[in-house]
Formats: sequence, structure tokens, C-alpha cells
Amino acid sequence: MATWSSRGLRGSDLEEFINRTNEIYLEKGLALIQKIPTPITPVKIDEENRQISLAYFEKQSTVDYIGAVQGIPVCFDAKECQSLTFPLQNIHEHQVAFMENFEKQKGISFLLIYFKASGRLYYMRLRELQKFWERKESGGRKSIRIEELDDSFFFVIERGYVVPYLGMLNRDLEMRED
Repeated sequence: MATWSSRGLRGSDLEEFINRTNEIYLEKGLALIQKIPTPITPVKIDEENRQISLAYFEKQSTVDYIGAVQGIPVCFDAKECQSLTFPLQNIHEHQVAFMENFEKQKGISFLLIYFKASGRLYYMRLRELQKFWERKESGGRKSIRIEELDDSFFFVIERGYVVPYLGMLNRDLEMRED
């Protein structure tokens, strides 16, 4: 089982922004999206600070968030990368399989990727991820360059929302109808 040190997984800025956005969406009655906690078993606890300093993952996690938007089941994962290239090793095969199975049940699956080097957020549709995943699996490039992505799925931060993914979700749905 994998272990982690609390210094390495304190929660990302992106997840904090998404959590705040989800609170706003709930307050406005637009969506009910919940953060899915990763199940861990503590091994070592710092008694002085009352914090877990070492733990192991009980099982593989699926995605970071799951819920419903106006009656539509939605699941997504939040990812960050330091550069202008997103390594596909940051996504696990069981996560892709979960998202594919989720969509077979009429849900919508996607990734939110934050490219820290450029300060840009990207909404990646599952079928776009699958294209890059298949390329990797067939021996091709194992990362995604920012210039390979569809410019129209980069976020423009809106007043009052930190990560306004509902607009991109709506665009995704419209494209599926075509």
C-alpha cells in the first residue's frame, strides 16, 4: 500500500478554489458537488500538533468530486502541474476506467487541470483525455502540451466564482448534442 507524508499532501490551492466554488453553487441552488475524501489509515500521529504525519491509503481513490448539476450526474478530478506540460502519469488507469463507467451510466466526467506556470485552468472532457491516453498507451507521448489543448476550454475567471466550471460543463453538453 502507498504511504504519504502529511507534508506532501496538504491539499492544493486548486481544490480549495473548487471547494469554495461548490459552496457558492450550492448556495445558489445550481449544483450539489461533494469532495470525496481519500480513505486513509493513520500510522503515525504527531501528538503535539494532533496531526497525522504518516498514513497509508486503504484503497485506490476514484475521482475528487462527485454530485449532480441540475439533475445531471457529474464526476471530476482536479489536477495541477508546475509547467506547461501535463504528465499523464498524474492520472491513474483506474480513474480513467471509473470516469468511462460513469459516462456509460449517463453521467458527465471531466478533469480540471491547473497549469501553474501560466496560471491557466483547463476543462478537459473525457473523450479528449481518452485521445491522449490512447496515444500514451500506443507508445506515443506520455504528456500533454498546453498548446495541444482547445483554447475554448480554458477558463476565464468570473466575478464571484473562483473556478466557474458550470459554463464549461454546459459547453461540453452542447457539444455532445451535435
